[in-house]
Amino acid sequence: GDVGFSQARGYDIEGWAPGVGRWLEISSCSNYTDFQARRMNVRYRSAADAKPELVHTLNGSGVALARTVAAMLETHLQPDGSIRIPEALSTHFGADAIS
Repeated sequence: GDVGFSQARGYDIEGWAPGVGRWLEISSCSNYTDFQARRMNVRYRSAADAKPELVHTLNGSGVALARTVAAMLETHLQPDGSIRIPEALSTHFGADAIS
């Protein structure tokens, strides 16, 4: 979708937010290959006698916690007011629901 001219590849993680009726970006990660390294002249040597090579750089944002929690609450709110914990998270959370 929205890869900038300096990015070789980018991934966005989005969560459905029923309250606004659209997907919201909650995290992003981009691979810039050697674009940023060229501008900063950042190089490495794989061995002491090797020719210096440009590094590849990555950029990743953390998770937008407020958007993530809001999307989960809106999506998993049950008629009785409890919140169902998604199966993928329930083992880490230690419960199937919050009541």
